[in-house]
Amino acid sequence: MVTTLFFMWGFLTSLNDILIPHLKSIFQLNYAQVMLVQFAFFTTYALLGIPSGKVVEWIGYKKTMVAGLLTMGVGAILFVPAAKVPSYPLFLAALIVLAAGITALQVAANPYVTVLGPARTASSRLNLTQAFNSLGTVAGPIFGAFVILRTAGKVQDVSTMSPAVHRAYQIREASTVNIPYVGIALALVLLGLAIAMYKFPRIEATKDYRPGELNKQDKSMWHHPHVVFGAIAIFVYVGAEVAIGSFLINYFAQPEIGGLATAISGGSLHAASADILRLATKIIGTWVPLYWGGLMVGRFIGSGLQQKVSPGKMLSVFALCAMGLVVVSMFTDGGVAVWSILLVGLFNSIQFPTIFTLGVAEMGPLTGEASGLLITAIVGGAVIPELQGVLADRIGIHHAFVLPILCYAYIAWYGVRGSRVKDPRSA
Repeated sequence: MVTTLFFMWGFLTSLNDILIPHLKSIFQLNYAQVMLVQFAFFTTYALLGIPSGKVVEWIGYKKTMVAGLLTMGVGAILFVPAAKVPSYPLFLAALIVLAAGITALQVAANPYVTVLGPARTASSRLNLTQAFNSLGTVAGPIFGAFVILRTAGKVQDVSTMSPAVHRAYQIREASTVNIPYVGIALALVLLGLAIAMYKFPRIEATKDYRPGELNKQDKSMWHHPHVVFGAIAIFVYVGAEVAIGSFLINYFAQPEIGGLATAISGGSLHAASADILRLATKIIGTWVPLYWGGLMVGRFIGSGLQQKVSPGKMLSVFALCAMGLVVVSMFTDGGVAVWSILLVGLFNSIQFPTIFTLGVAEMGPLTGEASGLLITAIVGGAVIPELQGVLADRIGIHHAFVLPILCYAYIAWYGVRGSRVKDPRSA
């Protein structure tokens, strides 16, 4: 039952990749403006992560999951009035509400999976459920391309339109999100009702999973270094994952890397808009899914391996492998550069769920707050890609991947040293 939640938030998060080009054409936005979609979405994690942890302590895991689903449903239905106006700020507002629900859902569902069984297999369970999250991220863009982009009209030159015709054009194009998001809202409400009625194993959010009684020093998660270091690890991991995924199309278009831009434009780097569309379609349809699909495959494999292998050691090995592949891609060209960066997805696979499990380990009644802090750190997905963009402008896209390398180096350290649990009562 909980696995369905992981699929849904992965599905809805990945739909942003479809909304970005669609909203850009409707409202004639520049890149800075349209990237507010991701900024608004991921910043919500930073604002509501810790408060959501407090909600878990207040009403428990199950009720927080239900509240998150219903909030997501409200966010999805808000796409209808945003499209009817149509208004880009209203679309952003709808995304913020949707992200608020996903934040609550993540803060409740991730730690619930970790405590729903023996502690030694917690990382394995979370990797299994996160594999279905990755399945959602693969399915979302396919769904969005079919039901939103396929029904949208051709991009037109609005400079020649009268105000009335321009508004009619915006309304027509924006309306393509109505049916998909109404359907999504209905599915979310039904899933919320199903979760509400399902009899989950009763696990109180305040239950202490450590021996002994809590002392005063224990009552703050900030006294637990493995939680704080874990939040930093989540920040840099999500940042590295999103940064690499966001730059793949531009990276593969470089003549010395994939060279597709040169190939389809007869040797000219200034391909016509139709050729650029063909290029993007080819990359999205063949290569990019390999990166995200690698996460799904790796998580299924990792779920089995972590039944026998120490999660911390396995995290370090996977982080070092990812770091090595990025280094290879940075210092090579052509097919080697392409396939080495695509393989990073496979080694990204277990990192988020393993970091999360190590970060909330042995936190007892503070598990909700620790989960909130870790989910807040997902804001790295808004910050690090932007920093990599600044680097790409200065030193080129090929060498800007030095930033993910530094991120993976930190994660490797966290797996073997930073994730060690230090009990304040032993101080």
